[in-house]
Amino acid sequence: MEVHNVDLTISAVRPEQYPKTAYPEVALVGRSNVGKSSLTNVLINRQNFAHTSSQPGKTQTLNFYAVENQLYFVDVPGYGYAKVSKKERERFGQMIENYLTQREQLCGVIMLVDARHAPTADDVTMYQWLAYYNLPTLVVGTKSDKVKSNAWNRQESQIRKKLGMTPDDPLILFSAKTKRGKEQVWQWIERQMGMN
Repeated sequence: MEVHNVDLTISAVRPEQYPKTAYPEVALVGRSNVGKSSLTNVLINRQNFAHTSSQPGKTQTLNFYAVENQLYFVDVPGYGYAKVSKKERERFGQMIENYLTQREQLCGVIMLVDARHAPTADDVTMYQWLAYYNLPTLVVGTKSDKVKSNAWNRQESQIRKKLGMTPDDPLILFSAKTKRGKEQVWQWIERQMGMN
């Protein structure tokens, strides 16, 4: 998709604040600092539209980005941050669970993992949870430019094995620096939207 118009429509914490449109929505989930903002910026051809934070756990709302008045990217608070209190984590968890399980416009989830390392226990839990609810999920391995090209296959196998993915489950290695994987991610999104 050629992207020219992007707008942060709302930062929501409750369902009544969600946009009232019928546009399909793609949620981005992953650990804090895994690169959700960087992926969003590459997909929408912007430098710093979605802000990266030096403070893990800073995003505490569901951020709805309207793309070309055709779909929303929904940036979901990152998980795995230790500095947030247990009570706050539970509140986030409830907000995220409500959105992912009850939002009719949700057509797919992009789950980001760090391609340099094996997925964490939190990553495994999230992937199993998405599978349990039968949500169409694309796993994106970020920061792949920091992985030597001769190690890509090994890292991909490691991610698949740790998450318990089948050979048919989609996984794309991505780099915000080199834009590797950008087209494939868009192709997956467009399939979820029923565009091809």
